[in-house]
Amino acid sequence: QLKLVESGGGSVQAGGSLRLSCRASRYTYCMAWFREVPGKGRFVVAGIDRAGKTYYADSVKGRFAAHLDNANDTLYLQMNSLKPEDTAMYYCAARPLSQCTTVVSDYLNWGRGTQVTVSS
Repeated sequence: QLKLVESGGGSVQAGGSLRLSCRASRYTYCMAWFREVPGKGRFVVAGIDRAGKTYYADSVKGRFAAHLDNANDTLYLQMNSLKPEDTAMYYCAARPLSQCTTVVSDYLNWGRGTQVTVSS
């Protein structure tokens, strides 16, 4: 079974930066980041596949950048110019044999999450 382990969350002031990492236990074609705020649901933040195709939510375009290290099966999310509204639990997800989508139910493999808190 594919395992995903996130790291890199924490607390930062508005305008600051954080980098999240997600290490997969084996090859996966697509890796993505979602975030969830209690009571508001889980939504895609960014996705990237082995062909280099990327997707970003409108709310993070220009501020966040995803990078997939193919050699180490690790997904990174560089988050710059963080805002309080970026505060959420961030989850790594994967689709081993399929392209990334924005639909939560398309992903069967999830990490446990890492908390990001941005203070004003």
